[in-house]
Amino acid sequence: MSAELLEGRPDEVAPRLLGALVSHAGVTLRLTEVEAYGGPEPEGDPGSHAFRGKTARNAVMFGGRPALYVYFTYGMHHCANLVVTEGPGGVLMRAGEVVDGIDVARTRRPRSSDRDLARGPARLAQALAFDLSHNGLPVPGPEIGLVAPAEPSTGFCQGPRVGLRFAPDRPWRFWVPGEPTVSTYRPAQPRPRKAV
Repeated sequence: MSAELLEGRPDEVAPRLLGALVSHAGVTLRLTEVEAYGGPEPEGDPGSHAFRGKTARNAVMFGGRPALYVYFTYGMHHCANLVVTEGPGGVLMRAGEVVDGIDVARTRRPRSSDRDLARGPARLAQALAFDLSHNGLPVPGPEIGLVAPAEPSTGFCQGPRVGLRFAPDRPWRFWVPGEPTVSTYRPAQPRPRKAV
């Protein structure tokens, strides 16, 4: 059953989601890259939105039920996480391959190659037409489909999450090896020092 995919801790659930199909608004994609994010103690994941406790923005991550957590970042992009049952925490959908509704996805990302339609978390959210109005929706549910992969992913790669200044070495990024839709790894850039 697809809902069982989200049962457990974020770092346990994340590799299970590789190859799963996510559907919304006329587009279906196969997940090729994901990142796990925990919460406050005992995990103590400072890279997570849930690390400092429950707020209006991250409340969905504390719900203890499979749902979608959508947030707005850098003043221009939406990103989407699948919330797990043993939270707070979730799994960021970093990249995927559009397997159905490619013409619809192309209208949402007209300047992208097919490889880049959902390559990176902001592009993925745009291809699936996710925005803040979808925050908290159940997964799977009437609007958002989630179908387990035909076979569990066993030959996945694992490494540090992308662009994090906090807990940068935690190996909670999982991806399908050799998959062209996987995003490029970039470490966090150091913050420029203020002149004194």
